[in-house]
Amino acid sequence: MMELDEKIYRFFENRGRDVTVEYLNLGLGYTAVTTSDGGIGIAYTCFGSKESCSFMNSYYDFEGRPAVELLEKIKSTHPLERTMALALVNALNYEYALSLPEDKENRALFESFGIGEKTRVAMVGYFGPIAGMLGKMGAHLEVIDISKKIGHQADFYDRLENWAQVAFITSTSILNSTTEDILRHAGKGVKTVMLGPSTPMIGEVFSHLPVHMLAGTVPLEKEKVLKAIRHGFGTREIQRFSRKSYLALF
Repeated sequence: MMELDEKIYRFFENRGRDVTVEYLNLGLGYTAVTTSDGGIGIAYTCFGSKESCSFMNSYYDFEGRPAVELLEKIKSTHPLERTMALALVNALNYEYALSLPEDKENRALFESFGIGEKTRVAMVGYFGPIAGMLGKMGAHLEVIDISKKIGHQADFYDRLENWAQVAFITSTSILNSTTEDILRHAGKGVKTVMLGPSTPMIGEVFSHLPVHMLAGTVPLEKEKVLKAIRHGFGTREIQRFSRKSYLALF
Protein backbone atom coordinates (compact mmCIF):
# COMPACT_ATOMS: atom_id res chain seq x y z
CA MET A 1 0.00 0.00 0.00
CA MET A 2 1.25 3.47 -0.85
CA GLU A 3 1.74 6.03 1.91
CA LEU A 4 -0.46 8.22 -0.26
CA ASP A 5 -3.36 5.77 0.22
CA GLU A 6 -3.05 5.95 4.00
CA LYS A 7 -2.86 9.75 3.98
CA ILE A 8 -5.97 9.99 1.79
CA TYR A 9 -7.84 7.64 4.11
CA ARG A 10 -6.83 9.47 7.28
CA PHE A 11 -7.65 12.87 5.81
CA PHE A 12 -11.27 11.89 5.10
CA GLU A 13 -11.89 9.22 7.75
CA ASN A 14 -13.90 11.36 10.17
CA ARG A 15 -15.86 13.05 7.39
CA GLY A 16 -16.64 9.64 5.95
CA ARG A 17 -18.35 8.59 9.17
CA ASP A 18 -20.80 11.50 8.99
CA VAL A 19 -21.70 11.23 5.29
CA THR A 20 -23.38 8.44 3.33
CA VAL A 21 -22.92 7.31 -0.25
CA GLU A 22 -26.01 8.22 -2.27
CA TYR A 23 -25.15 6.96 -5.76
CA LEU A 24 -22.40 4.89 -7.28
CA ASN A 25 -21.95 4.28 -11.00
CA LEU A 26 -19.05 2.31 -12.46
CA GLY A 27 -19.17 3.64 -16.01
CA LEU A 28 -17.06 2.27 -18.84
CA GLY A 29 -14.90 5.39 -19.01
CA TYR A 30 -15.36 7.03 -15.63
CA THR A 31 -16.88 6.22 -12.26
CA ALA A 32 -19.09 8.65 -10.35
CA VAL A 33 -20.07 8.86 -6.69
CA THR A 34 -22.50 11.26 -5.05
CA THR A 35 -22.80 11.79 -1.31
CA SER A 36 -25.52 12.84 1.12
CA ASP A 37 -23.88 16.25 1.67
CA GLY A 38 -24.31 17.20 -2.00
CA GLY A 39 -20.88 16.14 -3.16
CA ILE A 40 -20.06 14.55 -6.50
CA GLY A 41 -16.75 13.05 -7.54
CA ILE A 42 -15.39 11.18 -10.53
CA ALA A 43 -12.42 8.94 -11.26
CA TYR A 44 -11.15 7.05 -14.27
CA THR A 45 -12.54 3.51 -14.34
CA CYS A 46 -9.46 1.35 -14.02
CA PHE A 47 -9.71 -2.31 -15.02
CA GLY A 48 -7.92 -4.83 -17.18
CA SER A 49 -9.29 -6.98 -19.95
CA LYS A 50 -12.86 -8.25 -19.69
CA GLU A 51 -12.58 -11.97 -18.99
CA SER A 52 -15.99 -12.63 -17.44
CA CYS A 53 -19.35 -10.99 -16.76
CA SER A 54 -18.25 -9.89 -13.28
CA PHE A 55 -15.46 -7.49 -12.37
CA MET A 56 -15.80 -7.70 -8.58
CA ASN A 57 -14.96 -10.58 -6.26
CA SER A 58 -18.09 -10.21 -4.14
CA TYR A 59 -21.23 -8.08 -4.07
CA TYR A 60 -21.63 -5.24 -1.60
CA ASP A 61 -24.05 -2.33 -1.88
CA PHE A 62 -22.32 0.85 -0.72
CA GLU A 63 -25.30 3.08 -1.49
CA GLY A 64 -26.96 4.30 1.68
CA ARG A 65 -24.00 3.19 3.75
CA PRO A 66 -21.47 5.36 5.65
CA ALA A 67 -18.93 6.71 3.18
CA VAL A 68 -16.06 5.48 5.35
CA GLU A 69 -16.87 1.91 4.27
CA LEU A 70 -16.14 2.77 0.64
CA LEU A 71 -13.26 5.06 1.62
CA GLU A 72 -11.51 2.03 3.10
CA LYS A 73 -11.18 0.63 -0.43
CA ILE A 74 -8.52 3.22 -1.29
CA LYS A 75 -6.21 0.72 0.43
CA SER A 76 -7.38 -2.19 -1.74
CA THR A 77 -5.25 -3.91 -4.36
CA HIS A 78 -8.33 -4.27 -6.61
CA PRO A 79 -8.28 -1.46 -9.21
CA LEU A 80 -12.06 -1.10 -9.38
CA GLU A 81 -12.36 -0.83 -5.61
CA ARG A 82 -9.69 1.85 -5.70
CA THR A 83 -11.57 3.56 -8.53
CA MET A 84 -14.78 3.76 -6.50
CA ALA A 85 -12.90 5.01 -3.44
CA LEU A 86 -11.07 7.75 -5.37
CA ALA A 87 -14.36 8.95 -6.89
CA LEU A 88 -15.73 9.08 -3.34
CA VAL A 89 -12.69 11.07 -2.17
CA ASN A 90 -13.40 13.64 -4.87
CA ALA A 91 -17.04 13.76 -3.77
CA LEU A 92 -16.06 14.30 -0.13
CA ASN A 93 -13.74 17.09 -1.27
CA TYR A 94 -16.30 18.66 -3.61
CA GLU A 95 -17.01 21.92 -1.78
CA TYR A 96 -13.33 22.70 -1.38
CA ALA A 97 -12.57 21.80 -4.99
CA LEU A 98 -15.32 24.21 -6.10
CA SER A 99 -13.50 27.06 -4.34
CA LEU A 100 -10.26 26.58 -6.30
CA PRO A 101 -9.32 28.82 -9.25
CA GLU A 102 -10.22 27.76 -12.78
CA ASP A 103 -7.67 27.05 -15.49
CA LYS A 104 -9.90 26.62 -18.52
CA GLU A 105 -7.17 27.09 -21.14
CA ASN A 106 -4.31 25.48 -19.15
CA ARG A 107 -2.58 28.87 -18.87
CA ALA A 108 -1.74 28.49 -15.18
CA LEU A 109 -0.46 25.00 -15.88
CA PHE A 110 2.03 26.25 -18.46
CA GLU A 111 2.88 29.70 -17.12
CA SER A 112 3.54 28.57 -13.54
CA PHE A 113 6.46 26.45 -14.70
CA GLY A 114 7.64 28.69 -17.52
CA ILE A 115 6.93 26.08 -20.17
CA GLY A 116 7.87 27.23 -23.65
CA GLU A 117 10.24 26.54 -26.50
CA LYS A 118 12.76 23.77 -25.70
CA THR A 119 11.32 23.05 -22.24
CA ARG A 120 11.92 19.37 -21.52
CA VAL A 121 8.66 17.72 -20.46
CA ALA A 122 8.08 14.14 -19.31
CA MET A 123 4.49 12.89 -19.51
CA VAL A 124 3.09 9.83 -17.73
CA GLY A 125 -0.17 8.99 -19.49
CA TYR A 126 -0.71 10.52 -22.91
CA PHE A 127 -2.83 13.69 -22.79
CA GLY A 128 -3.47 14.47 -26.45
CA PRO A 129 -4.61 18.13 -26.17
CA ILE A 130 -1.72 19.03 -23.85
CA ALA A 131 0.78 17.19 -26.03
CA GLY A 132 -0.52 19.20 -28.98
CA MET A 133 -0.08 22.48 -27.12
CA LEU A 134 3.46 21.50 -26.11
CA GLY A 135 4.27 20.71 -29.72
CA LYS A 136 3.06 24.11 -30.90
CA MET A 137 5.19 25.79 -28.25
CA GLY A 138 8.28 23.95 -29.39
CA ALA A 139 8.73 22.06 -26.11
CA HIS A 140 10.49 18.69 -26.11
CA LEU A 141 8.25 15.84 -24.97
CA GLU A 142 8.94 12.33 -23.68
CA VAL A 143 5.86 10.14 -23.08
CA ILE A 144 5.10 6.83 -21.45
CA ASP A 145 1.63 5.29 -21.57
CA ILE A 146 1.55 1.55 -20.99
CA SER A 147 -2.12 1.19 -21.99
CA LYS A 148 -1.35 2.79 -25.36
CA LYS A 149 1.97 0.94 -25.69
CA ILE A 150 3.93 4.20 -25.80
CA GLY A 151 7.42 4.32 -24.35
CA HIS A 152 9.70 1.99 -22.41
CA GLN A 153 9.75 2.23 -18.61
CA ALA A 154 13.52 2.04 -18.00
CA ASP A 155 14.28 4.61 -20.71
CA PHE A 156 11.51 6.89 -19.51
CA TYR A 157 12.64 6.76 -15.87
CA ASP A 158 16.14 7.69 -16.98
CA ARG A 159 14.76 10.70 -18.86
CA LEU A 160 12.60 11.67 -15.88
CA GLU A 161 15.61 11.60 -13.58
CA ASN A 162 18.32 13.08 -15.80
CA TRP A 163 16.60 15.10 -18.53
CA ALA A 164 13.15 16.42 -17.63
CA GLN A 165 12.44 19.89 -16.29
CA VAL A 166 8.67 19.41 -15.89
CA ALA A 167 6.63 16.21 -15.42
CA PHE A 168 2.93 15.75 -16.10
CA ILE A 169 1.71 12.65 -14.26
CA THR A 170 -1.72 11.16 -14.77
CA SER A 171 -3.65 10.66 -11.54
CA THR A 172 -4.65 7.27 -12.90
CA SER A 173 -1.29 6.31 -11.39
CA ILE A 174 -3.04 6.47 -8.00
CA LEU A 175 -5.39 3.74 -9.17
CA ASN A 176 -2.65 1.37 -10.28
CA SER A 177 -0.46 2.25 -7.26
CA THR A 178 2.47 3.64 -9.26
CA THR A 179 2.45 7.31 -8.21
CA GLU A 180 5.12 7.05 -5.56
CA ASP A 181 7.36 4.83 -7.69
CA ILE A 182 7.18 7.32 -10.56
CA LEU A 183 7.98 10.27 -8.32
CA ARG A 184 10.95 8.44 -6.81
CA HIS A 185 12.54 8.71 -10.25
CA ALA A 186 11.92 12.45 -10.61
CA GLY A 187 15.23 14.29 -10.81
CA LYS A 188 16.19 17.10 -8.48
CA GLY A 189 14.48 20.29 -9.56
CA VAL A 190 11.82 18.63 -11.73
CA LYS A 191 8.48 20.40 -11.33
CA THR A 192 5.65 17.87 -11.20
CA VAL A 193 1.92 18.13 -11.84
CA MET A 194 -0.72 15.52 -10.99
CA LEU A 195 -3.20 15.81 -13.82
CA GLY A 196 -6.61 14.59 -15.00
CA PRO A 197 -10.23 14.24 -13.85
CA SER A 198 -9.29 11.66 -11.18
CA THR A 199 -6.99 14.10 -9.38
CA PRO A 200 -7.82 14.56 -5.67
CA MET A 201 -7.46 18.30 -5.14
CA ILE A 202 -6.00 18.05 -1.64
CA GLY A 203 -2.49 19.34 -1.12
CA GLU A 204 -2.04 17.79 2.32
CA VAL A 205 -2.13 14.18 1.08
CA PHE A 206 0.77 14.86 -1.31
CA SER A 207 2.94 16.61 1.30
CA HIS A 208 5.48 13.75 1.39
CA LEU A 209 5.92 13.80 -2.38
CA PRO A 210 7.60 16.26 -4.80
CA VAL A 211 4.31 17.44 -6.32
CA HIS A 212 4.04 21.12 -7.22
CA MET A 213 0.55 21.42 -8.71
CA LEU A 214 -2.75 19.54 -8.85
CA ALA A 215 -4.91 19.98 -11.95
CA GLY A 216 -8.32 18.33 -11.89
CA THR A 217 -11.93 18.42 -13.00
CA VAL A 218 -14.84 19.54 -10.81
CA PRO A 219 -18.37 18.67 -12.03
CA LEU A 220 -20.81 21.60 -12.19
CA GLU A 221 -23.89 20.30 -14.00
CA LYS A 222 -24.21 17.15 -11.95
CA GLU A 223 -27.00 15.38 -13.80
CA LYS A 224 -25.34 15.93 -17.16
CA VAL A 225 -22.03 14.60 -15.86
CA LEU A 226 -23.75 11.53 -14.43
CA LYS A 227 -25.58 10.93 -17.70
CA ALA A 228 -22.37 11.21 -19.73
CA ILE A 229 -20.75 8.64 -17.44
CA ARG A 230 -23.75 6.29 -17.64
CA HIS A 231 -23.57 6.51 -21.42
CA GLY A 232 -19.88 5.60 -21.48
CA PHE A 233 -18.47 8.96 -22.55
CA GLY A 234 -15.06 10.25 -21.55
CA THR A 235 -13.06 13.31 -20.58
CA ARG A 236 -14.09 15.64 -23.41
CA GLU A 237 -17.82 15.27 -22.75
CA ILE A 238 -17.50 15.35 -18.96
CA GLN A 239 -15.50 18.59 -19.09
CA ARG A 240 -18.32 20.27 -21.05
CA PHE A 241 -20.30 20.18 -17.81
CA SER A 242 -17.42 20.75 -15.39
CA ARG A 243 -14.62 23.18 -14.64
CA LYS A 244 -10.89 22.60 -14.84
CA SER A 245 -9.36 23.73 -11.57
CA TYR A 246 -5.85 23.85 -10.19
CA LEU A 247 -4.08 24.04 -6.86
CA ALA A 248 -0.49 25.30 -6.68
CA LEU A 249 1.59 23.60 -3.98
CA PHE A 250 4.74 25.74 -4.19
